[in-house]
Amino acid sequence: MKILVTGGAGFVGSHLCEHFAEEGFEVIALDNLKRGEILGKNINSRYNVDFLKSLNQVEFVEGDITKFSTLQEVSKNADAIIHTAAQVAVTTSLENPRKDFEINALGTFNVLEAARLNDCAVVYCSTNKVYGDNVNQVSIKELDTRYAFADDAFNGIPETFQTDLCEHTPYGSSKLAGDIYVQDYAHVYGLKTGIFRMSCIYGTRQFGVEDQGWIAWFTIATLTGKPITIYGDGKQVRDVLYVTDLVAAFDAFLKNGLAGEVFNIGGGAENTLSLLELIEILERLTGKEITPGYDNWRPSDQKVYISDTGKARKLLGWRPKVSPEKGVEQIVQWVMKNKNIL
Repeated sequence: MKILVTGGAGFVGSHLCEHFAEEGFEVIALDNLKRGEILGKNINSRYNVDFLKSLNQVEFVEGDITKFSTLQEVSKNADAIIHTAAQVAVTTSLENPRKDFEINALGTFNVLEAARLNDCAVVYCSTNKVYGDNVNQVSIKELDTRYAFADDAFNGIPETFQTDLCEHTPYGSSKLAGDIYVQDYAHVYGLKTGIFRMSCIYGTRQFGVEDQGWIAWFTIATLTGKPITIYGDGKQVRDVLYVTDLVAAFDAFLKNGLAGEVFNIGGGAENTLSLLELIEILERLTGKEITPGYDNWRPSDQKVYISDTGKARKLLGWRPKVSPEKGVEQIVQWVMKNKNIL
């Protein structure tokens, strides 16, 4: 099979390219290498490119998903497109909503059109932000180091959870637009699509920054002596999923021949962390004392988001394998080896 990975030089994209190349697939990694420019941060955009070029059966193409002609060319004869390329930060979407829309909404439309013309499958990286502020309408309770759902029997947010009549931020809106388009291309054109509404994905080769990739960013900041700011009180909770477990879910979807499905994907109720709990783990693993600063809550921040992963477990025969403690330990080891490029 031939697989096109948009955003192939990104964090998730590079792990997908690595996995499918090892599986014997022909892989094309498409990336415009502009993450740092878009986020306004100094990010090493070449590290993952050099990694991809070291792999057999991976071809790297520098290109932009907002240019349909580029997508049309690189997707020829592809059996599947895994669409990871995106504008990924809420803060950036607030500052430049047009750029956010062009990348996330128009870019996804271009991917779908390329897939329709090639009759190939599409895996779309959506986000828990499609549920917007509705998540904050679920009753919660405050504990010592975290917030939690008030109902201990509530397993998390299901795929049927309300997406309407709430604040999303431009980022949540653009990703939801892409999400709905992917659903409709399955219904109208019969495309084999899988939508994965991702919670907190983390792992090695993630160049986390303050605006996006909080587990990687806290680890990088701790080991390189940079200040850490917590927006809110630090008790906000996410279900966290190590990147290789996400890749396994995508692999299972493509191999199971499913179509037109939507999955909430994250660590689930068994794999959760608050910001304060991550700091405790990092202090234990690194031996460093962390004293964060505090600032106001960010717009539409969800105090508790935990995915109900029951559908993915049932249809894909999938479950997470990497615990938060083990996953953070692997990031610490990667950052310690690569501090000179971070």
